[in-house]
Amino acid sequence: MTESIEDNAQEYELTYKVGVAENKNSKFRTTMEDIHTYVKNFASRLDWGYFAVFDGHAGSQASKWCGSHLHSIIESKILQDETTDIREILNDSFVLIDEQINSQLKGNSGCTAAVCVLRWELPENVSEEDNGEIDLSQHRRKLYTANVGDSRIVLYRNNQAIRLTYDHKASDLFEMQRIEQAGGLIMKSRVNGMLAVTRSLGDKFFDSLVVGNPFTTTVEIIPEDKFLIIACDGLWDVIDDQMACQLIQDIEDPNEAAKTLVRYALKNGTTDNVTVMVVTL
Repeated sequence: MTESIEDNAQEYELTYKVGVAENKNSKFRTTMEDIHTYVKNFASRLDWGYFAVFDGHAGSQASKWCGSHLHSIIESKILQDETTDIREILNDSFVLIDEQINSQLKGNSGCTAAVCVLRWELPENVSEEDNGEIDLSQHRRKLYTANVGDSRIVLYRNNQAIRLTYDHKASDLFEMQRIEQAGGLIMKSRVNGMLAVTRSLGDKFFDSLVVGNPFTTTVEIIPEDKFLIIACDGLWDVIDDQMACQLIQDIEDPNEAAKTLVRYALKNGTTDNVTVMVVTL
C-alpha cells in the first residue's frame, strides 16, 4: 500500500533536495521567458518528485502554460492507470499540452521542456499486496525524463556526467531528415530559416514540422548518483555537461550549486535567460 502525504509528509524527510536559480540576463534580454516547476510528494505519493524547466521563445505564454498545467496532466494520467509506463505517459502528456497551447493560446509562442519524474517502485517480482506495509528497503528509486528542444537533464554518477536528454536542434542530422521528410526546409541551421529547435511545445506556426513528442529515458537511481542538473540552453551554450557537474560537485547546498552555475553562465558570455535546477540525490 502507499501511505498518504497527509499522514506522513510532516514527519518524513525527503530523500532529495532541490535548489533553483535564475537570471533574466538584462544585458541581452528584456524579458524572462523561462519557467520552472517543482512538486514534492508528486501524485500524492510520499517522496516522489516532479522537476521541470521550460524555456520560452516568441513570448512566455507557452512556458507559463506548461509550468502551470503539465504536471497536473501527467499526475492525472498516472492515477488513471499506475501500470502504464511513465515514458508513455510523458509522451502522451507532452502531445496533449502541445495541442492545448496551439488551440487555446493566442500568438505563436513555444517552449522547450526538460521534465523529470522521480518515484519509488517495487521490483517486478514483488507486488504491493506482497509488500504490505511500505518498506523503502524493498523499493527502488526510478527516474523518468522527457525533453523537447535543447533544455537538458544531466545525471552525475561516479564522477561522470550522463546526459539523459537529446538536443533537438536543426543542426542534428536525424532531425534534419525528419523535418525534410515532413515537407520543411533547414536553412542556416533553422527550421524554414527561423526556428533553431526542431521539437517544442507550442509554435503553432510550425505545427506540422516542429512536434511535441519528447525524447524519454528511464534509469534506476543508485548510491553512486550524486545529483541532477536540469537547465535551459542559457547554461549549456557556455559549458559542457562534465564541467558543469565538476563545478558544483563539492557544493552540498543545491541552491548554492544552482546559483554557482548561473553565475558561471553569465560570466562566460551567455546571451540568453538562464534557469538552473539542481536536485541532490
